[in-house]
Formats: sequence, C-alpha cells, structure tokens
Amino acid sequence: MKPHTKLVAMLLAMGPLLGTLVASAVGEEDIPFSTREWKTDFSKHSVPLGEILSGGPPKDGIPAIDNPRFVSLDDADEWIGDREPIMVFEHEGVARGYPWQILLWHEIVNDEVNGQPVAITYCPLCNTAIAFDRRLGDRRLDFGTTGKLRHSDLIMYDRQTESWWQQAVGEAIVGELTGKKLKFLPAPTISWNDFKLQYPDGQVLSRDTGYRRNYGDNPYTGYDAGQPFLFRGKADKRLAAMERVVVVATDDGTVAYPLKKLEREKVINHEVGDEPVVLFYRKGTASAVDASRINRGRDIGTAVVYSRRVGDRTLTFRLEGTDSYRDEQTKSLWSFFGEASEGPLKNESLEPVVHYMPFWFAWAAFSPETPVYGL
Repeated sequence: MKPHTKLVAMLLAMGPLLGTLVASAVGEEDIPFSTREWKTDFSKHSVPLGEILSGGPPKDGIPAIDNPRFVSLDDADEWIGDREPIMVFEHEGVARGYPWQILLWHEIVNDEVNGQPVAITYCPLCNTAIAFDRRLGDRRLDFGTTGKLRHSDLIMYDRQTESWWQQAVGEAIVGELTGKKLKFLPAPTISWNDFKLQYPDGQVLSRDTGYRRNYGDNPYTGYDAGQPFLFRGKADKRLAAMERVVVVATDDGTVAYPLKKLEREKVINHEVGDEPVVLFYRKGTASAVDASRINRGRDIGTAVVYSRRVGDRTLTFRLEGTDSYRDEQTKSLWSFFGEASEGPLKNESLEPVVHYMPFWFAWAAFSPETPVYGL
C-alpha cells in the first residue's frame, strides 16, 4: 500500500465513511453532513456548504490543546531533533516554541502568552502554520476542530458560538460570526537548533498534553511528494500543487514566493503592496510530512520575512557569508533573526512581517489572484 493510500485509510477509519453523509435541510439548501452534534446556525454561511467535506474524525476527534504546559530547552532537547520544525510566537519578551511533532496530532493550541490570547494552528494537509489573536471585539474565543475540510484545509470552530472558521484565511464561513476575520500574528517556523540558539530562555510546548499520541512520528508519510488529500478546488498550473510558497500578506497586498526560488537566491528584496519587505532563507529545517519520523524528513529549509523600513530608511540587503546579511545603505551587519550586530544600526531590529509557508494548491484555492514572485 502506498504511503498516501495509508493516509486515506487511516483518516477514514477515524470517523464515518465519506460516502455515508447525512443530509438535513435548512431553508432551501441541503447540508451534506450531519448537524446533530452542532449548535451552529447553518442558515448563515459565506461559502457553498457542498464544498465542505468530512475529513474522517468527528467534532474534536483531533483534540485541541486547551491547557498547554511548557518545559525548558534542556528538557525538550531530549525528544526534539535539531532539524525539526518549531513554530515560534514571541510577545513582550516571552518566547514560546510549538513543535510541529505535537501540532501534527492536535492542530490547535489555545494559549495566552504574557497577556496575549493566541491560537496556534497547523493544518498538515495544507502545511499552513498560522497564529491568530483569539480576541474578536470584546469576546475571547477558543477553538476546536470540526473534523471537516474545505479545499483540504482545516475548518476550526469557536466554542463560544460554534461558528466555523477557515484556518488558511482566518475567516468565519458558517454560523453566527460568518464574515468576521481573525487577526494574524507573526509566528515564523524555524528549526529546533535555531530556536535553541536564538531563544536560550524560551519555553517549549510539552508532550504532557493529557493525550497519548506517537509524538515524533509522522502519520502523513510521503504526503508532500504525493497529491492533495480531499481537494476539489481548481488547480492553478503556475506552480506544482505541492510546491511550498512563502505567502506574505500586508494590509494592501499579498505575494507568494516559491520556496525553491528563495532557496536559490537566499535573499529577496521586494514590495508587497506599499510595504518593502525582505525574505531570508536558510537550510536546516526538515519537512514534517515526509519521512515516518519527523527528525528524518528531508531538509527543505525555512524562511523569515521582515520590513525593510528602519526609522526613515528603506534598506536593501545582500547575503554576506553563509549566515549574515549586510544592508547597502549603512553597511550594518544583520542576522537571520533580523538583528544588527555591527555598523551604524547596531542593536536595531527589523520588524517581523506575517507570513507562512503553505503548499501552493492550498493558497491558490483561497486566493487565486495572488501574484507569484518571478512569474
């Protein structure tokens, strides 16, 4: 049995067969799934309900982590490989790392970091690792998994209204809050080795989650070399479906940067809308959905994105050596983490820009008008 076939069989075994869908009517539209366990107002929706498919598990069948515990770097170093991907969220001096080996099995962590309510989310089928502000007006939301997919992407729900949210775009698509959007927060993915170097006092999500899972194993073996799972959207032939892109979104623009092109160029100075940005690439981060053990996944590298504005200057960067960058305007030397170590701008830091690295098919399905850098 091929790895991808094993994935399909595993997901189907976790819940009702996809062909056995229960239809119930709301108004004039049939709902192609059971609504018995939901308090959601299905009469309100911004997408055709027929686009929503069962991914296999039932509501909360993939359990979110609601009371996350954290351990020190020394403790976590015993079970995380140096090249494993870690999602990083930092707020007012507190840095936390969320290993993908845990996110693969839970997909959502409802956390609060130094007063900032945050939802750490990851959809392995789309490779979308995204952090959201959990506040919406005067409400503080917490999220669970619906067990449903749209364009192969995780559909979350908030426990306050049971509205359904599309993870890739942070928008409510069904229920009371339909049309509302969550605020994206900067949360880059880097290697465990880089996390240890950059955040020696960082906190790491513990494997003590209250659930028994094979953390460190990849249940999606070979997925990123296969085909999208349960994807019924239109294919965008500009790039291969499973090619990773760095999506950079600002208030007035979005651009997708092929990770392979960034790997070749190492540094990209560009503009997204009116925002001048720079992308840095470095090797040393494994694919989480390649080998059966995450720490054995092939090296795909990773990217970070910053604003090129520092004070009243707009900087242009070039690679210097293998791990440093120098700006052409002041000749200051910068690290991969956007910190100047020498030159006129010593001790300055670049402002992080929200980005993430989905598979191309997923982003193109939700934002087909997005320009692709280099095409």
